[in-house]
Amino acid sequence: MLRLALALCVLAVASPAHSTPPPLRVGVIGAFTGGSAPMGLAMRAGVRLAAEQVNRTGGVLGRQVELVERDDGGVPAIGASHARALSAPPAVDAVIGFVNTPVALPALDQLQARKIPTLIAVATASELTRRHAGEATHYIFRVATPDTLQAELIVREAISERGLRRVAILADNSAYGAGGERELTHALARRGLTPVLVQRFGAHERDLGGAVRAAREAGAELVLTYALGPQLAAIADAMAQQGWRVPLMGSWTLALPNFIDHAGPAAEGARMVQTLIEDGSDPAQQAFVATLRTRQHTRRLSSPVAAAQGHDALLLWAAALRQAGSSQPDAVVTALEQLREPVDGVLARYYRPFSRHDHEAVDARIPLIGVVRGGRVGFAHPQDKARLRPDLTRTP
Repeated sequence: MLRLALALCVLAVASPAHSTPPPLRVGVIGAFTGGSAPMGLAMRAGVRLAAEQVNRTGGVLGRQVELVERDDGGVPAIGASHARALSAPPAVDAVIGFVNTPVALPALDQLQARKIPTLIAVATASELTRRHAGEATHYIFRVATPDTLQAELIVREAISERGLRRVAILADNSAYGAGGERELTHALARRGLTPVLVQRFGAHERDLGGAVRAAREAGAELVLTYALGPQLAAIADAMAQQGWRVPLMGSWTLALPNFIDHAGPAAEGARMVQTLIEDGSDPAQQAFVATLRTRQHTRRLSSPVAAAQGHDALLLWAAALRQAGSSQPDAVVTALEQLREPVDGVLARYYRPFSRHDHEAVDARIPLIGVVRGGRVGFAHPQDKARLRPDLTRTP
């Protein structure tokens, strides 16, 4: 009898029917404090919302999704440390994140080397998905508008839509600003144009009156920017103080509250690239915005762009796992590159958004031009307000 009881105990312990499978662990790395927090917190909110959605429907492969959140504060060394820790055994199954390009660059090198499938949800430097593209397996994907595309859209808005040709570029000297300035210069060159001035400034500089004065003296009829919110506010303030009224346009960061709120009336009319504007007509986007507003007790999201991109990144990863039938990294990468299951995201309905040679989910069918009006970001072109999410299909 004793031996029989012991045998039954062993069977009970060993039986998988009575065990709960371990969760799938997703690292979420971003700036949740510091100057880039409006982007990082919004991204995190979108990822959390998607994880809840996945877990409510049974998880992935019978396993719940657990988020392992890490604040990099916008500091490259901290971001690299988090990437190193999360990719060490027992490694997370994936990473979603990175707000700042200077943080992403060293962190992504580590995640690529340790074969961690990674989806960038905010950082936009074109280099981020290019630097490892030649390797046998490329683990880095992105759900955000790369700077190559942003620059093209910004310059098209300025030159083709507005007819402006004498352009000054003001950019910070970080990897983000430098890369954006190069992309803007290339986009102008494709139209046979050269900027009348390219002015770099420190990433933490606040007195930009001299840079604005130089642009004015160079005869610029438009200022294009690549920087973060506080520096962008300093540019707008300097333009207002000098009584210089020319259009201000730039990358998506002109939509951030630490630009709009700090610049106040000087922010009015600024135009930028966006993947999501809050008051659009698409029902799924309206529901997404309403849910986050309710949760955050606000009438204006800090960054609907970052939130939507984080949300869709997690859904795409979950779809890849379902297709692969495994969380094994190479199988997940192959599935992401050949997704067969449509994914109903906030920015688009994704049908095969990636390929072996293209790890960018966002193409020219998603972004649009926003404009600051009354302290909020609206549609620069009224017809865009009625636009619905595109069906994002890629040719195999």
